[in-house]
Amino acid sequence: MELVERREGSVVVLAASGRIDHQTAEAFQKALEPHLAGCSEGGDSIVVELSGVNYVSSVGLRALRLASKKVKAQKGRIAVAAMQPTVAEVFRISRFDSILPAFETLDAAVGELQA
Repeated sequence: MELVERREGSVVVLAASGRIDHQTAEAFQKALEPHLAGCSEGGDSIVVELSGVNYVSSVGLRALRLASKKVKAQKGRIAVAAMQPTVAEVFRISRFDSILPAFETLDAAVGELQA
C-alpha cells in the first residue's frame, strides 16, 4: 500500500495504491492521519483516490470510516473517488457509500469539494 499526495486547489488528493487489508490498513491509517488535521471548516478538503487500489477489506473500510468521522467532527469534507469495480462493489454491498461520499471520477470529486 502506498499513498501519494498532490494538491488541486483547496483539495488534497491522496492517491492510494495496492491492497488495503489486514497487513496494510494500519499503515494506511497512519499515512492518512497527518492530512486530516488540516481538513476542517474553511480548510482543505481531501479526496482519497482509489483507482490504484485493487482490494479493500473490512479493516481498510474501518480506516476510512475513522478518517471520515474525524473530518466530519472538524466540519471538514472528505470523499473517495475513482474506485476499481471490485472496490466499488465492496462499497455498495457494505453501504459504505452512505458513510463516505464516493465519486466515479477524480474530477467529479475535486469539482464537488472545491465548490
